[in-house]
Amino acid sequence: MIASENRLSELARPSHEFPRRFVASNLVVNDWSDVAPYFDELAAREIQSAAELESFLLDLSELNALVSEEESRRYIAMTCATDDAEAEAAFTRYVEDIAPHLKEARDRLNRKIAASPFASELRAARFEVFLRSCLNSVELFREANIPIETELEKLSQKYQKIFGAMTVEWEGREITIPQALAMLEENDRTVRQNAYELVAKRRLADKEEIEDLFDEMVAKRQKVARNAGFKNYRDFRFRELERFDYTPEECARYADAVERHIVPIVSEQAQERKKNLKLDVLRPWDVECDPLGRAPLHPFKSADELSAGCSRIFHRLDSELGDQFDRMRELGLLDLSSRKGKAPGGYQSDLSEVRLPFIFMNAVGTNDDVATLLHEAGHAFHNFAVRDEPLHAYRHAPMEISEVASMSMELLAMPYLDEFYSKSEQARIIRSELANKLSLLAWIATIDSFQRWVYTNGGHSREERKAYWRSLVDRFGSGVNFEGYEDARDYRWQAQLHIFEVPFYYIEYGIAQLGALQVWSNSRRDSAAALRGYKHGLALGGSRPLPHLFEAAGIRFDFSAAIMQSLASELREVMDEQARLER
Repeated sequence: MIASENRLSELARPSHEFPRRFVASNLVVNDWSDVAPYFDELAAREIQSAAELESFLLDLSELNALVSEEESRRYIAMTCATDDAEAEAAFTRYVEDIAPHLKEARDRLNRKIAASPFASELRAARFEVFLRSCLNSVELFREANIPIETELEKLSQKYQKIFGAMTVEWEGREITIPQALAMLEENDRTVRQNAYELVAKRRLADKEEIEDLFDEMVAKRQKVARNAGFKNYRDFRFRELERFDYTPEECARYADAVERHIVPIVSEQAQERKKNLKLDVLRPWDVECDPLGRAPLHPFKSADELSAGCSRIFHRLDSELGDQFDRMRELGLLDLSSRKGKAPGGYQSDLSEVRLPFIFMNAVGTNDDVATLLHEAGHAFHNFAVRDEPLHAYRHAPMEISEVASMSMELLAMPYLDEFYSKSEQARIIRSELANKLSLLAWIATIDSFQRWVYTNGGHSREERKAYWRSLVDRFGSGVNFEGYEDARDYRWQAQLHIFEVPFYYIEYGIAQLGALQVWSNSRRDSAAALRGYKHGLALGGSRPLPHLFEAAGIRFDFSAAIMQSLASELREVMDEQARLER
């Protein structure tokens, strides 16, 4: 029997599939001294030809993959048990001992590559993106920023620990925040309100500590930007994230387009919900339950049932994808259940040396959990698609296309959701999930606009920050009434971990969602061709510029008002079709 349990510690490295050729096969990384000699050897190596430069890059890739996997394993262990002092200490040692030296060593090697007279002789089509990234890193690197970035990593770790410790008491037992939030799907309005209030109260209990944490983060990030010669952290971060193909101004236009074409539909849906629930006022605990009063859907009871059902979906969609997911299950590369001490959220992490993915999430038995596992599996399939790419850098794609991989999988799996639901339930879920895509586009505009404001309004007060957040909720919200719960509304951003851990990583979701919806639209016309395009785009990894990666997947790199209006129209049509089928 395949069990959906975390057995990552049993996975040996290096693997027989990808043996080490430069680093000693028996090397175990405890601290920086274990890997420093290899970075020193590369720094001292003489390069006399383009062929030798390519060989140098392959050795560097192997070394980078080794260190990257060390970080991933320690991060996974820490997030799976934020109350494990040993796991926390191991990750802290990486942050304090390895990461600072690593940044210096990589900068030294990036400068060596950029200065090599043979860099211009490398095949342009093959190395264009790599060299562009290398030069960008050289331009941004400042030794003075290393200790600041270390401090930021530790603050991020502190944020994880604060949220990982959050629980509430429900009917005499202690439950996690994700378990409490699942109660918002219940038909009993009193139950929903109680759950909402418990979660809000628990989160607000730490709001001042989180505000202090965030103020410290913002100040340090602004200092990092100034050290690198940028006016503000927004401009620095755009360059650091290698956003060569779009600008902050285009992100602002994305928000305007959402306000014009998406928010009206989201608001209509909210009004329809209020009407169906026979309410005078739609409250924040009324937006997750079924609007027709049907019982919440509980598609699975255990993590094993969840992973088994998703396995069947993937096999029906594509046998290769099904086999890849089953391999993860067999190797124990899943940690799916919610429990006390586990960090919030969900993610897929690359184990770069063995070239395998790991999925982390907090499943509690809801449809959101099904969607989350489908989403993270999309990232995992991206990981599998680039396993044979020799350059470590190209086994990582820009987040805009990486999120197309995950978001498309949620949509491509929709015809096979009968693995969890009856036909009418399946229609109900499809209609609901498509509506959620529209709401997500609006939420992305909210988070991205908030982050852009925070870092371009230096010296703002907490009250000004709160007021701006409230204005965004009004601008992109659906008219939910928060009277009496204003604090819960005003501090909701604190639960968005991206703001704390990966600043400015959120507009990618909007760009990718529009790309994924194009994949979905293609699949409605020709499912086989859409899947081929999807897999072809993934297989390129990060080896080509972003617009080319979208084109390879059969879609356009486009987040303009025009594409948003077209996709919103198609979504509304399909949602109406599914609404008729679900009744």
